[in-house]
Amino acid sequence: MKEPEPAQSKRILPITSVVTFLGFLDTHLLIPVIALYASGLGASVGIVGLIIGLYSIINTPSNILVGRLIDRMGYKMPLVAGLIGDALAMFLYSLCHLPVHLALVRVFHGLSGGMVGPPTMSIAADYSGRKEKGKAMGFYGMALAMATLVGYGGGGFIASRLGYQALFLIGAVLLAVGVVLSLLLPNNKPKAAIAVRTTAGQAFSQFKGLLKRKGLSTAYGSVFAQYFTFGGVVTLLPIYVSSLGMEAFHVGMLLATFAVMFLLAQFPSGALSDRVGRRLPVMVGLCLSIVSLVVLPAITSFPLLVVAMAIYGIAYGLLFPSISALIPDHTTLEERGVATGLFHALLTAGVAIGAPVMGWVGGVVGIGPGLALSAIVMFLALVVGLSTLRR
Repeated sequence: MKEPEPAQSKRILPITSVVTFLGFLDTHLLIPVIALYASGLGASVGIVGLIIGLYSIINTPSNILVGRLIDRMGYKMPLVAGLIGDALAMFLYSLCHLPVHLALVRVFHGLSGGMVGPPTMSIAADYSGRKEKGKAMGFYGMALAMATLVGYGGGGFIASRLGYQALFLIGAVLLAVGVVLSLLLPNNKPKAAIAVRTTAGQAFSQFKGLLKRKGLSTAYGSVFAQYFTFGGVVTLLPIYVSSLGMEAFHVGMLLATFAVMFLLAQFPSGALSDRVGRRLPVMVGLCLSIVSLVVLPAITSFPLLVVAMAIYGIAYGLLFPSISALIPDHTTLEERGVATGLFHALLTAGVAIGAPVMGWVGGVVGIGPGLALSAIVMFLALVVGLSTLRR
């Protein structure tokens, strides 16, 4: 694919960022309320956990399959279909009367949700200048961080003031806006860039090759570690804060601090990586993550907890644009859909695995030590990055 025209990039990248924000907002709007909604429908504690996890279980392989689909037919059809599916899923949530209804909707939502991340990330990568991949991924990461911030804060607020049905319908309407905006995005990759059809065996070999490729192994290992530890933090932090005599308000403030700093650090970090390379921001981000996680359970005052979570957010903001930019740095256009699909699959899998695993670890060794031990995964990602990422 030839280098995109500057005017073309200036038009496409902002639209892509807005579509990304709307496409991920629905899942974050649901996170604060889905457990309560499932309980209200009569689900037991075990079934509530299953219903919550069904989204990630389906979403992870969906991302990979959609990545392959992008390389065969382009961005637009999967993206539009995914946004329409997400809007329909949000509407269907409002029609649930039994836990089994909610479980089926979660499966459908996980499938359609996997059709949003790979296309939007591929567009951001393909339609940015060769020397501005970091900036483009910074904008992309800002959209994800904004969806997290607005979703976490808005989901609970809307549900408490207007009710669950209003929350679901508002989410559906916002996704419909995303569908309209997605129609303005590129229709397809150039025909010369569409990958040839491959057998299942060839596709598996391609996945293994991408996972082993230097640069990509750092990106994949880091994004999995990043979201694995985040799953552990959102599981253990509320319990730890509660043990200090604080309330849900304090937990919300700490997570909001993380999200704000994650958002603000994205673009400067992406621009920095374009100037100095990916290695420095990745290594600093991983190191800061490890330090903040180790220090967090040693803190007992709320102001210092805010500082620790701010550092944690900055670390994530340093890390995400650079590991995202490693995908276009180390792939051809023909394989980029699969590469971004794997990236988003590992992102989802990280949270899905990290939350229960670190919850179990916290139950065995204690909540504070559990928080500190979650840094081990980040340390392993640091080792992989140091050994594979070139200066």
